[in-house]
Amino acid sequence: MAARLNPYLHFSGTAREAMEFYRSVLGGELDVMTFGDAGGGGDEYPDDGVMHAFLRTADGLELMASDGHDPDATGPDRVSLSLSGDDAPALTRWFEALAEGGKVDVPLEQQVWGDTFGQVTDRYGVRWLVNIGTASA
Repeated sequence: MAARLNPYLHFSGTAREAMEFYRSVLGGELDVMTFGDAGGGGDEYPDDGVMHAFLRTADGLELMASDGHDPDATGPDRVSLSLSGDDAPALTRWFEALAEGGKVDVPLEQQVWGDTFGQVTDRYGVRWLVNIGTASA
């Protein structure tokens, strides 16, 4: 698999509860990484808050989510699109193209979990999360 596109939901402290609900509805395996697992959320996020949750079902459905979002956000601020995979040239090209006329929120660079990650809001206000997996991932 070179790349995939997933919906990414943003919550303000209820990501685990929501993702467990979606797992009860859709089935599948739920993996959760907390801010504490990644070294701590500092003053901004609780260590037991969800940094990243990933639900994958036997039917091929995939859904991602995290905590640490503005509780007053609505509409497109509650959902992002996640492009991920191992095709670094294609994912980098897409990140750069999405940034044209938009805004880079997080530069595309290596992160604490080992992958290369960046976030961009495109010219239409849609947030894109781009994650390039490491060879060992």
